[in-house]
Amino acid sequence: MKKRTGIFAGDDPFAIARGWLGEAELVEVNDPNAMALSTVDDDGMPNARVVLLKSIEKNAFVFYTNYKSKKAQEAFGAGKVAFVIHWKSLRRQIRCRGVVEREDGLIADEYFLSRSPLSRVGAVASRQSQVLESRAVLMDRVAALNLEYGENVTRPEFWGGVRIRPVELEFWADGEARLHDRFRWARNTQDAEWKVDRLYP
Repeated sequence: MKKRTGIFAGDDPFAIARGWLGEAELVEVNDPNAMALSTVDDDGMPNARVVLLKSIEKNAFVFYTNYKSKKAQEAFGAGKVAFVIHWKSLRRQIRCRGVVEREDGLIADEYFLSRSPLSRVGAVASRQSQVLESRAVLMDRVAALNLEYGENVTRPEFWGGVRIRPVELEFWADGEARLHDRFRWARNTQDAEWKVDRLYP
């Protein structure tokens, strides 16, 4: 395959992803880091929802959530997830399939403390994905936690990061007459070398 040029240039897919995200941050009006995350339940029934990508590490993508949420239970239950990030203004997207692990150490602590006090209280107050009798019940929980902790809310054990280590990444860019450009990076294990293929649109 000929050497990739332009927006697809480079041998590190995570560097390419960081570059694309950086461009999106300049032009996307809201949440350039939004990604549609897909999981499956114990019966194989799929689920999808939008979450916010918080970091692109050397070899992984990380978002944060309540570990008691449906998304977290399904992600860790299956041990794998998929996501897609679509930037309408750039006419590009990144697709990913990979395995997951928890990030519930110092990195998660630091990220949690970087959030506003109100956001931290909200994260602790929410019994994410469980049935809520009324909004008033939630607001009462928030008020009680505000009184108890004020701004000194630290990360609870049920809240943390989900690290996605890809085995497949696809970079897609819109092309004229629907002749899009697609490059797939794939490997069988985390230690294997990437195999890169251009795909038909």
